[in-house]
Amino acid sequence: MFANRFLAAFGTAMERLDRSAIERMAGDLAQVRQRGGRLFILGSGGGAGHASHAVNDFRKICGFEAYSPSDNVSELTARINDEGWDDCYARWLEGSRLRAADGLLVFSVGGGSEVPAVSINLVRAMQRARAVGATITGIVGRTGGLTAELADSCCVVPTVEDGLITPIVEGMQAVVWHLLVAHPALSRQAGRWEQLAAATA
Repeated sequence: MFANRFLAAFGTAMERLDRSAIERMAGDLAQVRQRGGRLFILGSGGGAGHASHAVNDFRKICGFEAYSPSDNVSELTARINDEGWDDCYARWLEGSRLRAADGLLVFSVGGGSEVPAVSINLVRAMQRARAVGATITGIVGRTGGLTAELADSCCVVPTVEDGLITPIVEGMQAVVWHLLVAHPALSRQAGRWEQLAAATA
C-alpha cells in the first residue's frame, strides 16, 4: 500500500532529523529578532508557498518583521522581466536594503547550486546575504547544496527514498518551521486554537 510506504519513509526521515541543527536555527533566528533585524523568507515553487505561510506565523506568533519576495507578484514578475530570474531575489534584497542585522530563511529541496545550475535565484540571494553579513538559515534536502554550505544553521532533511525526495522534503519543511514558530525561544503568543484550548482547559 503506497500510503504505508510514504508514511514509513516520512517517519524515517523525521527520526533522522538533526535536532541540534534545529535548535541552532531557533537560536540564530532569536538573535536576529533580538538585534532588531528583519527576516526575509525565500523559496521557489512549494518553497514560495511555505514562505508566504511562514511570514504570517513569524510575524504574528513570533513578533518578527518578516517578508517574502514572492508575495508581491507584480514586483517579482517585473524584476524577472527586466533583470532575469537568476538575480530577481538578490536584487529584491538589495532594494530592501538587506543588512548584517537581518536574517534569511531559505526553503529549498536541493539547496541551490551553481554547477549544475539549480535555483540560481536562491544562490544569488544567499551570496548577497553573505556579502553583507546577514544570518542565513535554511531547511533543505541536500547536504551538497549551497544553503547547507553557506548557512549559519541549516536543517537537512535526509533522503530516505530516491523516488520521494521532493514530497518528503517539502512536507518536512512545513513541520520544521512550525516547530520553530512554536519554539520557546521564538514564540511570543500561542496560536488561536491553542489559546482556545487553554481557555477551556
